[in-house]
Amino acid sequence: MIKVNSGLIDKIKIDENFNASACFNCGTCSALCPVGFDILPRKLFRYVLLGDEEKILESTDQIFSCLLCRMCEEQCPHEVNITENIRLIRSYLAKSKLGV
Repeated sequence: MIKVNSGLIDKIKIDENFNASACFNCGTCSALCPVGFDILPRKLFRYVLLGDEEKILESTDQIFSCLLCRMCEEQCPHEVNITENIRLIRSYLAKSKLGV
């Protein structure tokens, strides 16, 4: 069962550049990821949009392992701001969950 945090998107979307909803889950980003994590970024964005905070927390290692190299962003057919979105999710985790 998913515990939905309806305010999660508002906490992460502190910047208007957060455009995870533009992702249509094509998988191009995941195929190009040099780190090879299957979860990033398309599934991660879905978790944020759905308010599934538990899945975001479970993905903390992958989120902070992202190189922010922009390879995924360069090839994204919908011009999703993948790097900035991940950076905003990191900021949320650091402030609210990790106490940094």
